[in-house]
Parts: sequence; structure tokens; C-alpha cells
Amino acid sequence: MAPSISLDPIGHVRGGRTEPIDDEWDSVDAMIELDEKRFGPEVVAGLDEFSHLDVVFFFDQVTESDVNLGARRPRGNPEWPEVGIFAQRAKARPNRIGVSTCTLLGVDGLSLSVRGLDAIDGTPVLDIKPHVPEMGPRGEVREPAWMRELMRDYW
Repeated sequence: MAPSISLDPIGHVRGGRTEPIDDEWDSVDAMIELDEKRFGPEVVAGLDEFSHLDVVFFFDQVTESDVNLGARRPRGNPEWPEVGIFAQRAKARPNRIGVSTCTLLGVDGLSLSVRGLDAIDGTPVLDIKPHVPEMGPRGEVREPAWMRELMRDYW
């Protein structure tokens, strides 16, 4: 029997956007406030040596009824193909988990100043990791033209 899964947020996004607007996230500054009841400053020791973070968060404003398990056209664009949720990065995912790489601007105690985190104010943060290029893709990366078009103004 598989173990049950329980995730408790390690912190929350503070500031930045209050609405999930789809584009121009690279100009958005926010804070990740880690839970001071659970963590001491040692959890971020050495983190300030990294330029970027990979942040895992929970799309808490997406309801169960919003989750899309079928194919759809991303952003409703009739020129793009119908694709399943696992072929896109939409927020209406089965487990409502988001992953984003953002710039780490600074560390002040348990407050992490970031830019380009595509999560809104109040979003629960499940995990953070330093971004390590060696953990990225090896070999050629390919994607369909519609995804390149969709992402053109995202950052």
C-alpha cells in the first residue's frame, strides 16, 4: 500500500502580484517568507551564493472544479492545438502544483527577495532549491512552436 502524502507549506509568497496575470512576470518582485515557527536561519545558510531558485508552490486559488483533466487549447487560443494538461504548464493541474525558476535578489533571515516568481501574494510555497544548471536538460531541448509563442511575453 502506498503511503499517504501530506505537504505542509514551508512559507508563503508576500507582495508582488495579487492576480494571476499570464505575462511579464520578469518585472515582478516579491518575498518568500519562510515559516519562522518551523525553521531557524540555518535552513538558508549558503543560499545567498546562488543567483536563482527553483520554487515549488501550490496554486491555492484553483478549486477542484477548475482542474482540467481533458485536452484544451492553451489560453483558449483557437490557433493552438488541443493538448492535455501534462503537455502545458497551466495552473488547473490535478495536484495544482507549480514550479518556477526565479532570480534570488537577497536573503534576510527567513525572507527571500525574488524577481520573476510567477506566483501571487499569499501563495503557499512547498519547497525551494537552488537552481543548478547541471540539473537542467542534457542534450537538445525541443518544444512546439505554439509553446514558444505562448512564452514570448511571459518573462
